Amino acid sequence: MSNMAAQSTQRLGWATLVAAIGVVYGDIGTSPLYTLKEVFAPHYGVQLNHDGVLGILSLIFWSLIWVVSVKYMLFVLHADNEGEGGTMALTALARRAMANYPKLRSAMVLLGLFGVALFYGDSMITPAISVLSAVEGLEIAFAGIGHQVIPLALIVLVALFIIQKHGAARIGTLFGPVMILWFLVLGLLGVYGIVLQPEVLRALNPWWAFNFFVTHPHTGFMALGAVVLALTGAEALYADMGHFGRQPIARAWFILVLPGLVLNYFGQGALLLQNPEAVRNPFYLLAPSWALLPLILLATLATIIASQAVISGAFSLTHQAIQFGYIPRMLVRHTSSREQGQIYIGVVNWALMIGVVLLVLAFKNSGALAMAYGVAVTGTMLITTLLVTAVMLLLWKISRWVAIPVLLGFFLVDGLFFASNVPKIFQGGAFPMLAGIVLFTLMTTWKRGKQILLERLDETSLPLPVLIENLHQQPPHRVIGTSVFMGARSDAIPHALLHNLLHNQVLHEKVVLVTVFTEDTPRVPDRRRLHLIPYSEGIYRLHLHFGFMEEPNVPKALGLCAHDELNFDPMRTTYFLSRETVIPHKQKKGMAHWRESLFAFMQRNANSSMRYFRLPANRVIELGAQVEI
Repeated sequence: MSNMAAQSTQRLGWATLVAAIGVVYGDIGTSPLYTLKEVFAPHYGVQLNHDGVLGILSLIFWSLIWVVSVKYMLFVLHADNEGEGGTMALTALARRAMANYPKLRSAMVLLGLFGVALFYGDSMITPAISVLSAVEGLEIAFAGIGHQVIPLALIVLVALFIIQKHGAARIGTLFGPVMILWFLVLGLLGVYGIVLQPEVLRALNPWWAFNFFVTHPHTGFMALGAVVLALTGAEALYADMGHFGRQPIARAWFILVLPGLVLNYFGQGALLLQNPEAVRNPFYLLAPSWALLPLILLATLATIIASQAVISGAFSLTHQAIQFGYIPRMLVRHTSSREQGQIYIGVVNWALMIGVVLLVLAFKNSGALAMAYGVAVTGTMLITTLLVTAVMLLLWKISRWVAIPVLLGFFLVDGLFFASNVPKIFQGGAFPMLAGIVLFTLMTTWKRGKQILLERLDETSLPLPVLIENLHQQPPHRVIGTSVFMGARSDAIPHALLHNLLHNQVLHEKVVLVTVFTEDTPRVPDRRRLHLIPYSEGIYRLHLHFGFMEEPNVPKALGLCAHDELNFDPMRTTYFLSRETVIPHKQKKGMAHWRESLFAFMQRNANSSMRYFRLPANRVIELGAQVEI
């Protein structure tokens, strides 16, 4: 039995590894399609000669080693929040680390939010540039087919977003073998090129990267803006960690992904040394002519997977942001009964699809899109370094003699990459920054608006002891059953209770005031799910605790309550919700009027509390009120 269990575990481990390769590494795995072509584009000024090629290859190799292998694999992926990764999970850890520094904690939260906002910009650019660069290979195979590239790319992209509802696990299982084949082909093509020009292997020596900067400081700095294209996807693999776990992601990187990428970049470099005219598309021209069409097909499939990596990451980040209260409630659908992290959010999926389609239509080719690429990626990478600094120094309490030199190295490299991409803001890169600013504004407006709304509601609220005293002196009519009143504050009476007393003048025998809390951990065990506080007059206050990756299923949580006097029989339990209609008011001191109007619009279109808390529709009563903010 133990042998069968071990074999089953091993099979599951291999399946997870294959699925992780299929979902996580599509983004960074398709970077060879366009990185070297973009580095040697005329506007960067990099000379296409022996020293230039070896210098760029050395920069790419050591960037992959330092940023992905060292920073992400050895440090950032260990900054998981009970298995969950991504900017929001890391922000939760940093917030916990900064518990004794309130101002710094607030700054870290804002940084994390801006990192999330930038990731959404990356989530739109990655599918557009990846699929376009793959389909552009048809221009090498067939002359005069250029006008068909955009329609074909759009068909592929729209089909990708349509199949998202089937879940990351199924897609990963389907695409995993394809992605394994992709990295094997990358490696074989690279070996083919290296054999023709073994001189490129000298670029493994970091001296070539150093010499390139010393002899061409300005060009070297500007070239970093294109070299970073080889790193795109590092943040996505961290965001997708909750889908597959740290170990499968790390093993896949060192066993298959890194060797395949390095060999292919060096193979392209060898081709450029031998034939500089191949710079127009060194990836496809590296392949023998007979293999070109199969390679285009394989590349197209790989770029679909590249898009999958950031789309899955966007779903995870959105779910976490909803739980932390930075995004209005949306309908989240779990696509796997085994893996809790595998989810689908329709609103995010279709919004990303619209953004991707508009990007393809606006930029028209991968070269133009490359100018917009990198700003969001390097900005997110820099923010990740800032957040992980707080975690390493204050939460992990690593020796400063060890942590500070490593962190300074991260800051130096990330800072150089980000600075080299700043000029792109004025050359097409404004899109991801503008998208990030808009999303950051939406998230902070929602969070601040909810705080102001609660403050306004508190102005007309009653302390619970006062209410209990009034009920004792003037008892209302009591009916059989249990009423559950949902409230956002644990120190106030839900407005639905006050409205019910005012208008219906009746109470159930048992009254439970429920407040849901979202913890900084992904999941909360059942033993810590609820905390019950009994009062007189049949009133109870119940605190329910959920992790930021859990669905707050209130009826299921109430079923865990073991109090003798409480019975949450579904047919005798009624749920009362308050639904506030927000009215912006210029005279009230809150936010700017335009932000108040924006918050009111978001409040009206948010998913209902009934669906969010999984309440039975036939047992819910909503009581509305208008609130000026």
